[in-house]
Amino acid sequence: MQHRSSRRLRAVIGASAALALLLTGCSGGDATFSYTPPEQVDAHLPKATTDQMQNAVQDAMKAAGASGAIVGVWAPWSGTWVEAFGTQGAGSDAKVTTDMSFRVADVTRLMTCDVLYGMADAGDIELDAKVPKYVSGVADLKDVTLLDLCNGTSGIGSSEAAAKAAWLNTPDRQWQPLQLASYGLGQARTEPHTTFRDSDTAYLLLGLALERASGLDARSLIAQYVTEPLALENTQLPSSSSSEPKPSPALTGSYLPAVQGGYNCTAPVNITKMSSSAGFTDSGVTSTIEDLGRYAQAEAQQGLRGEKAEKKRFDAPLKVSADGASWFQATGGAYVVGSMIGQHGWTPGYATAAYSDPKTGFTVAVTLNNSTSGSVIARDLAWQLAALGSKAPAAKGQKAPEFALPFTAEQYKNEVAKSAVVCVAPPKK
Repeated sequence: MQHRSSRRLRAVIGASAALALLLTGCSGGDATFSYTPPEQVDAHLPKATTDQMQNAVQDAMKAAGASGAIVGVWAPWSGTWVEAFGTQGAGSDAKVTTDMSFRVADVTRLMTCDVLYGMADAGDIELDAKVPKYVSGVADLKDVTLLDLCNGTSGIGSSEAAAKAAWLNTPDRQWQPLQLASYGLGQARTEPHTTFRDSDTAYLLLGLALERASGLDARSLIAQYVTEPLALENTQLPSSSSSEPKPSPALTGSYLPAVQGGYNCTAPVNITKMSSSAGFTDSGVTSTIEDLGRYAQAEAQQGLRGEKAEKKRFDAPLKVSADGASWFQATGGAYVVGSMIGQHGWTPGYATAAYSDPKTGFTVAVTLNNSTSGSVIARDLAWQLAALGSKAPAAKGQKAPEFALPFTAEQYKNEVAKSAVVCVAPPKK
């Protein structure tokens, strides 16, 4: 296990107002952009808190079949905790370090919606524009808007189940967005505008629409509207060529081969090198833990938009499922979990989650280097860490905020255990 303080993030969200960084750059149609992060006390989280969180991460790694993990917790009133756990695995005993990059999976959706809202705020696109205006070959989506694609209310199915085998078996394959989206477009649809439906296809179509409306590629759009304004130097949507996450070194990504009754946990498959076109504007972005935490914090506060934004992005979420918890909602490319806003998901090799509370700046980010269990264990680990970290006592001279989550750490410790991959001995040859 590697321990490092979050020096770069603390430099950005400094310990006092005098040290807070004011980020300035180009953003959409505005000449300048500025975002001041909340003050962050310059201290480590208390050992009693981090001991509990360390145990949670190790349990989640075991449950997911992951050899390594990188996590970050930022409690502005108490301290920070950024840790790397385990080894690269898949044949390597090299230790994981906190500066390693990885694919952020569905956090990419938030960035794609950032571009949509940035262009809309600048008057370059309309949120309510119909999808066929910008995407050819989808005339039957005449009642679906770009905002529906972002909010998860398009009614379109997902491509994941149909494309998964191709992703794992041919990771260097180059995908066209509409080609990949066709898997989801071919499924039965639900009524648009009214209910939430998790759909990677929607974000592929949204990325394609934004490219055609702007004349820029998705890589350039995410740089212009997201990574450059927030000074996320280690975050990017890579080119579609097959490559490892950037910058180097990359966290090794892997999955466990399926066998009858479960998985062969003794032979993880290295899938670190992969074409970003498999994720595109749904799950293709790569980053580091400190950039991810910094982004999640700014995103929850709508820091990219400023106070003059007319259309609020996260104010009217819908329940994720009709029979699910009332506090688990979604809109704007994000999940709204109690007071926290963020995303979680998987992409071949990695499962990632990042959440932040807009009022306090409390932020959690995690990645596991095995995607076999999908996104659920990374999500539940993030929520477990959030429940633990939110109760961290105030540092000297600070005051803990009134901040509570609608779930407990014990609840999601149990959920992690329930989702553990089943390891089965491979058949004898």
